[in-house]
Amino acid sequence: MLIPTICSTHDDALSALLDHAINHKTKPTGSLGRLESIAKQIGLIQRTTQAELVKPTILVFAADHGIVEEGISAYPQSVTWQMVENFLADGAAINVFARQNGCALHIVDAGVNHDFGPRPGLSDRKIGLGTRNFAFEAAMTRAQCLDAINAGMALVDQIDGNVIGFGEMGIGNTTSAAALMHALTRIPVAACVGAGTGLSPDGILHKQRVIEAAVVHHAANLPEMNPLDILTTFGGFEIAMMAGAMLKAGERRMVLLIDGFIATSALLVAARLQPALLDYCIFSHCSDEAGHRQLLEHLGARALLQLDLRLGEGTGCALALPLLHAAVNFLRQMATFDSAQVEQKSG
Repeated sequence: MLIPTICSTHDDALSALLDHAINHKTKPTGSLGRLESIAKQIGLIQRTTQAELVKPTILVFAADHGIVEEGISAYPQSVTWQMVENFLADGAAINVFARQNGCALHIVDAGVNHDFGPRPGLSDRKIGLGTRNFAFEAAMTRAQCLDAINAGMALVDQIDGNVIGFGEMGIGNTTSAAALMHALTRIPVAACVGAGTGLSPDGILHKQRVIEAAVVHHAANLPEMNPLDILTTFGGFEIAMMAGAMLKAGERRMVLLIDGFIATSALLVAARLQPALLDYCIFSHCSDEAGHRQLLEHLGARALLQLDLRLGEGTGCALALPLLHAAVNFLRQMATFDSAQVEQKSG
C-alpha cells in the first residue's frame, strides 16, 4: 500500500492575500471571528482567494467490533446493522441533517456482522463480519487493515466535490477509539473512556478495565508498534477505512470535516502517517464523549460547535456545514470598503 503524500497548505504569499481580502471587507478587523479563520484555511486548502464549497458529501462508515464480547456497550451488536437499515430508510439523525443542509450522504458497509445483499444507497466494502476481540488478539490482520485503508481511499476517488465529512456507526467503537487514543498518545485510559451509547458509571469503569487489560496483553509489542500496527491491534474496519479516506481526501486537497470521538481517532492514526493532513481538517464539534476534548487538545484542534453531541453518524459535520458556507460566502460576496465606498477606521 502506498500512503498518499500530503503537502502542507502553508503559503506566505497566499496567506497575505487572504488576510488582505478578509480585512478589507466592510467590517471591523476580526469581527467575524472564527468565520475569518475558516475562510482563510479553506482559501489555503483550495489555493485561492475565491474559495467555494462544491458538492459537500458525508461518508458514514459502519462496522462491528469483537470487543463487544466483553460487555462494553449498553446496546447489543445487532444495533449496528439495524441502524444501517435506518440510514438506508432515510430515518436517522444524519439523514435529517444532511438533507436539511443540502449534503450528499453515502453509507458504507466496512465490516458489519450482517448480510445486506445488494442495496441502493449502500456501498459494500465489507472487510469481514466485524473485527476480532482485541482483549485477546489483534482486532484484524495487517492485510485486512491495509484492505480497509485502500477501500477508503478508493471511495474518496469516486467523489466529485471538494468538501467531505466523516461519520461512523458501530456498536463498540468508542472502546476501540479509546484504546487507539491511549496507545498513540499515552494519555491514561481513564481519561480516554466515556459513556459511549449510555453506559452507567459502573459500565464505564468496566470498559476502562477491559481496555487496560487489553493493553497489558499487547504490552510486549506496543513500544515497537507504528501507527498501522496500533490500528491493526485495536482498530475497527470503519476506523481504518475512515483513515484511508481521510488520507486520500488530503491528497486531493479537499476540506475535511471531522465529526466526533471515533472520527477523530481515525484522524489521529492518519495524521501520524501524514502530519500535514491536519492543515485540511475542520473539527465540527467537541463531543460529550469524555476523551474527545483531550484528543482535540492533543491535536492542537479547536472545535466549531459545543452542543454536547455524542451520537456519531457524521451529525456534527452536517450541523457545522452552514458555517463553512458562511465563511466562503463572505469571502467571495461581501463588499470591500473600496467597492462599497465606506470609510475605513482611521489611525
